[in-house]
Amino acid sequence: MTTSTRSTTNVNAAAVATFLIFGMNGLVFASWAARIPAVTEALSLTSGQMGTLLLCTAVGSLLALPSAGWVVGRIGTANTVRVAGIVAGAAGAAIAFSLMAASVPATAIALFFFGIGIGLWDVAQNIEGADVEHRLKRTIMPQFHAAFSGGAFLGALIGAGLSQLGVGLPEHLLVIAAIAVVLALTVPRYFLPHQAAEIHDGGAPVEKGPTAWRDGRTLLIGVVVLGATLTEGAGNDWIAKAAVDGLGASESTGALLFALFVLAMTIMRFLGGKAIDKFGRVTVLRASMAAAAVGLALFVFAGNVVLAGIGAALWGIGAALAFPMGMSAAADDPKHAAARVSVVSTIGYIAFLAGPPLLGYLGDHTGIHLALLAIGAPILLALLLAGVAKPLPPK
Repeated sequence: MTTSTRSTTNVNAAAVATFLIFGMNGLVFASWAARIPAVTEALSLTSGQMGTLLLCTAVGSLLALPSAGWVVGRIGTANTVRVAGIVAGAAGAAIAFSLMAASVPATAIALFFFGIGIGLWDVAQNIEGADVEHRLKRTIMPQFHAAFSGGAFLGALIGAGLSQLGVGLPEHLLVIAAIAVVLALTVPRYFLPHQAAEIHDGGAPVEKGPTAWRDGRTLLIGVVVLGATLTEGAGNDWIAKAAVDGLGASESTGALLFALFVLAMTIMRFLGGKAIDKFGRVTVLRASMAAAAVGLALFVFAGNVVLAGIGAALWGIGAALAFPMGMSAAADDPKHAAARVSVVSTIGYIAFLAGPPLLGYLGDHTGIHLALLAIGAPILLALLLAGVAKPLPPK
């Protein structure tokens, strides 16, 4: 086998491994998100109080995210995913036992560590995905995020089915946590090798975190991704609850609407690479934000489950591509890709993780159904700033 053939085989194996890691990340996240109504009921919480619990996850992730790039630089993406999987799995088990004890404080602490694990995992998988995309020399990042959405869709369906069957959330989470740990420990062995030390290209040092935080284009891409991820995060955390509260739907129906939202995202992410290559990032990004705005409005103002389902699907289509396009845009210059992907991921996940809890507080005053309209502003901002995602000219 030639060196070129062996290199191609290694990159393809890394692509499959990255796909699986994204998918498991989505499954873990949706296993929690799809059953938030059950947690609210089990702990006798209001929307605002549930928002506080979600904020615990956000705080954990927001503490982990800024240091994630440094961690990857020290131990590589594979070991970062392994550590993150152990932390997230242990926290998932702790959430399960806390719910069995009906302890809100214990659940909050467990969610904090769950957020740390998920935050490290997210940044590491995106850095690995950007590296694989550059090695393959074709748009593949949306497909990695499709794997996340596919895992989330599967998790939502499992959550809806187990809810309908009356299976408790603690038992559900314990099984998912065990699977997550096993996959996180084994699959990253096929990742591309990453050097822990600083790498130089033609005598120029690779950009590190602080420098990346001062790059104007990177920060504007982060703002676009912030708006886009708030759109996705609000759907992930609140579609099921909003359907129950706003439409009078059952818990299982709410979970199915969430599954429809995720399914639409998954399909669009699988197909999105060709659309991006044909029409360009900027055009697709603007169309995405427009679809998200229309879908959100239809979901909120629909008077029945069918129209709400159509709105959820449009919302999912609109939310599908913005984050992966932001990751690709941040990684346009391979020399600076790791630091810039870390920065954009951090900014984006501020909205993804902190935005939904704030919607919960607003929902205590307006109802969570109407509170979702607040994400219209960041959608518009992302639409206006979409031009910053234009690919950099080759050097």
